[in-house]
Amino acid sequence: MDYEDPACAYCPSTVRACRVGEAETTGPGFCPSQVDPETQAAARALYDDPETHRIAQEAARVESEGYCKWTRVEEIVQFSKKMGFRKIGIANCISFVDHAYVLSGILESHGFEVVSVACKNGNIPKEEIGLRDDEKIKPGGFEPLCNPVSQAELLNAHGCEFNVVMGLCIGHDSLFFKYAKGLSTVLITKDRVLGHNPVAALHLADSYYSHLWGPEKPAKPPKLPVAGRRDSK
Repeated sequence: MDYEDPACAYCPSTVRACRVGEAETTGPGFCPSQVDPETQAAARALYDDPETHRIAQEAARVESEGYCKWTRVEEIVQFSKKMGFRKIGIANCISFVDHAYVLSGILESHGFEVVSVACKNGNIPKEEIGLRDDEKIKPGGFEPLCNPVSQAELLNAHGCEFNVVMGLCIGHDSLFFKYAKGLSTVLITKDRVLGHNPVAALHLADSYYSHLWGPEKPAKPPKLPVAGRRDSK
């Protein structure tokens, strides 16, 4: 069978050839090394860019030094220190202002300057982008638009070298990444139903959250490896 697109999601746990340096020889037909080695080679060349090279190095060092020891917050602190960042931006959902306050204090305790902007800044009414009253969360009153474009532009304007996203809604986070000029990472991914732990839906896709499947659900859906295994990274 000829494959046109990479499909790493279908690689069996007994293969994962790239983990042992054998993707080019033993990778499945849908392996990127088999499907599109030209794009892989072009991407590899991009690491020659000095900034990209340094980011990749420091990210790998944080991964190694903090593996299964550092929380995500600690990783953010250590990566920022290794990169020599001075000013860090926080783009948070307004529901996470209290968490942003704690994070800001932690970052400042390590010597960073912090700029924080909540999603509702600018208090733009949703009607301004064409939403009807019945399309609001709570119809009948003023409801401000989430404003990730302004979050990004404000952090850009105030010299943030590294941005931390905290709980922006789906799509709003996409707009933030579109307009942010500095490097950005995610600390919290919003999932109100699952306590902001969206991976739980995948672990429970064949039981409690089986309704996630569409009409073309396979007869034998794939199962995730046991949570917590070191080789399930």
